[in-house]
Amino acid sequence: MIAEHLSKYYGAQDIFSALAFQVAHGDKIALVGANGVGKTTLLRIIAGLETPSSGRLQVARGIRIGYLSQKADIQSERTLYQEMLEAFAHLRAQQERLRRLEEEMADPDRRAKAMERYGELLHLFELAGGYTFEQEIRRVLMGLGFEEADFEQPIALLSGGQRTRAQLAKLLLSNYNLLLLDEPTNHLDLEATQWLEEYLSQWKGSLIVVAHDRYFLDKVVNRVWEMSFGALEQYPGNYSHYMTLRNERYRQRQAEYEAQREYIARAEEFIRRYKAGQRSREARSREKRLQHLERVEQPRQHKMMKLELTSTVRGGNNVLTLRGLEVGYDRPLIRCPDLLLLRRQRVALLGPNGCGKTTLLKTILGEVPPLAGEVKIGVNVQVAYLAQGHENLCEENTVLEEILRAKDLPVEMARGYLGRFLFSGDDVFKRVAHLSGGERSRVALAMLALQGANFLLLDEPTNQLDIPSQELLEQVLQNFEGTILFVSHDRYFIDAVATQLWIVENGVLRVYTGNYTACLEQLEKEKAKMEATVAAGERKSRSRQVDHELQRAQTLARQREEKRAELEEQIQQLELRLSLLTHELELASRAQRVDRVYDLGREYAELQEELQRRLEEWTKWA
Repeated sequence: MIAEHLSKYYGAQDIFSALAFQVAHGDKIALVGANGVGKTTLLRIIAGLETPSSGRLQVARGIRIGYLSQKADIQSERTLYQEMLEAFAHLRAQQERLRRLEEEMADPDRRAKAMERYGELLHLFELAGGYTFEQEIRRVLMGLGFEEADFEQPIALLSGGQRTRAQLAKLLLSNYNLLLLDEPTNHLDLEATQWLEEYLSQWKGSLIVVAHDRYFLDKVVNRVWEMSFGALEQYPGNYSHYMTLRNERYRQRQAEYEAQREYIARAEEFIRRYKAGQRSREARSREKRLQHLERVEQPRQHKMMKLELTSTVRGGNNVLTLRGLEVGYDRPLIRCPDLLLLRRQRVALLGPNGCGKTTLLKTILGEVPPLAGEVKIGVNVQVAYLAQGHENLCEENTVLEEILRAKDLPVEMARGYLGRFLFSGDDVFKRVAHLSGGERSRVALAMLALQGANFLLLDEPTNQLDIPSQELLEQVLQNFEGTILFVSHDRYFIDAVATQLWIVENGVLRVYTGNYTACLEQLEKEKAKMEATVAAGERKSRSRQVDHELQRAQTLARQREEKRAELEEQIQQLELRLSLLTHELELASRAQRVDRVYDLGREYAELQEELQRRLEEWTKWA
């Protein structure tokens, strides 16, 4: 894919202009930038859902493009599993042709021709994954967090988040060459995000992804496009490498800008002093050079909200005590050990979707009664809560009315305060219902900061925030003098903020000291220790088995030797008896004693058979 001079504007508003880029096979590109710079618009143009205002986009013949929007637009009367089968319609059509050929093979008149066609089609069917596509559907659906019980659910009855995951699953299962993913991790828990990372990092196609999960971008992408002020800058490597290069570019450009400013200031001062004097020729020469000098633009940065979180009351050291706590509704979702949360601790609460994390926060708030045990808030502890879906915002209020609802302020002071959160002019009169996700997050943070609480309960605080805002929030929370308990799937954010992790595993809360990286190291050590214990147990088991086998072999060898010696003695006695019988037969034959010869001959034959049996038995034991 090649883009040349690609531009987009709405009326007098330029979104971006003169973009130029290429996407090669195997490129995995992160499209980053502040909210509202046009990332989604660019994805929609590449997907063919919008047209550029000018410029050209060339897509190679045969390239199939799949697009995941932030809001699920999958509409279907099918069940979840049936919808996934649609991604393999070509294979199912081949299945049907094979079935018809099987019927034809039952007809003797058509058997030969049908068998020939059947063999060819069966080979193609197998090469195309005809025997594995149903397993692949199960793998992708379960990897993205669906349970088997969800497979037969109608698409229409799924939640918005589930529909988005279903749309993502169908994209992954379809045979696309280029995937355009707009915030694919928004509705995924940590386990599903890790699965998607692994899937996309091994996927052979090309990818352009918009995501605010920096850990995800580090794992998946090999290039970064930054959209800023209508332009597109390209960087090699993953997100962390991009940040290093970006900061270096900014410092270099700032240094070039300042150096040129100094040069211009010196030249203008020289011209001012000597233009009318003896060095006027040199001054005019410098003036001409200045007129033709290509000016270096000062590097620009987007405005950032100014967030401060301060507590108006200093609480005690014991902030939160949990004793025998079980949280849930009809049944326990989480069983907590006895816990004491201390002042200035910052705890990340992790676990799969639906495990009860939000319920635990609401139990601590007192909104949901515990099923067992108790929650005790410390002395002088003031709690503030940031809801995941911003349910505490009043949809009908304006942004200004929401701030005034949070705290009684003079209107001009409230408007000035909102300016720190990037709401200026008429923006303050927007209704909450009409705000974008990022704007709602900024309102919620503005209201949180007004409360002056010293114990913050934050449910997915980075949702809908662009990466610069996430980084600012990290810094603010790191410097917060109070205590924080937060739910998040953003591992980069968890790594930067958390001093302790509470992880819900199979309905039980486990506590780990340190941030996400420290937790991973601890889990790896536990895993290695467990594997070593299992290996040691297996070695002991194998050693015991070897000893047992050795003892058994020694016993068998001793028994074999004893049996062989016994048989050799029997064989020797039989051979001796046969030798004597041979001599007696000769004597009886000479004496013409017919009866004696008959009896001796019968005994000889019986001994001969007995000897043969003993010899065969000896061969077996030997």
